[in-house]
Amino acid sequence: MSGRANDGGRGKFSIGNAEFIRSAADPVGFPQDDLPRCAFVGRSNVGKSSTLNTLLGRKNFARVSAVPGKTVFVNLFMVDKRLWLVDLPGYGYSKTSKAERERYSKLIDAYFNHDMQNIRRIYMIVDARHKPTEGDCIMIEWIRAYDMPFTIIANKLDKLKSSQIEPSMAIIRQTLGLAEDERLIPFSAEKKTNRDVVISDILAAMNEKPMGVDTIL
Repeated sequence: MSGRANDGGRGKFSIGNAEFIRSAADPVGFPQDDLPRCAFVGRSNVGKSSTLNTLLGRKNFARVSAVPGKTVFVNLFMVDKRLWLVDLPGYGYSKTSKAERERYSKLIDAYFNHDMQNIRRIYMIVDARHKPTEGDCIMIEWIRAYDMPFTIIANKLDKLKSSQIEPSMAIIRQTLGLAEDERLIPFSAEKKTNRDVVISDILAAMNEKPMGVDTIL
């Protein structure tokens, strides 16, 4: 299966047809066109790069660092010349200096302000094994303050026993104050669990037709 979806006449959308464009340190480097954006954010070491690699079907495409807190820019990927995937700086790494944490926060804030009209969805990644952190709670309130649509991806599902999944999802929902209609997707970048569900969610955010999505490369 190819990771493609019918888009209603413009040709099939292929999520695997992705390229890294650049890393932006300020608004000058942010996208300047009107293509839709889907932005990914999460605390350091939650598996954000691995999640992107799994969704794109590309090993080591979004760099996976052994050192948390190494996404220090807004990393921009173009998918099939129709969608920007935006990798935002990680937050919450304790060894990052206060000055650097402030810089990351200002960079994320600058990106939200710059691209607010074109962001179709924010994907906030949390750890399925643990109660969301204080940083996670601050981030979700920040996203809500901007009134941007979002989906929560609970990564590292493969680390849970099947009996732990439902109560773990309930803790995440309760801690983040998610309403019934606010989406939480259990996910494993390692095992590709629910990859198709996240891709369908991205297509829906793009107003593409999710029917017929192929998700295994």
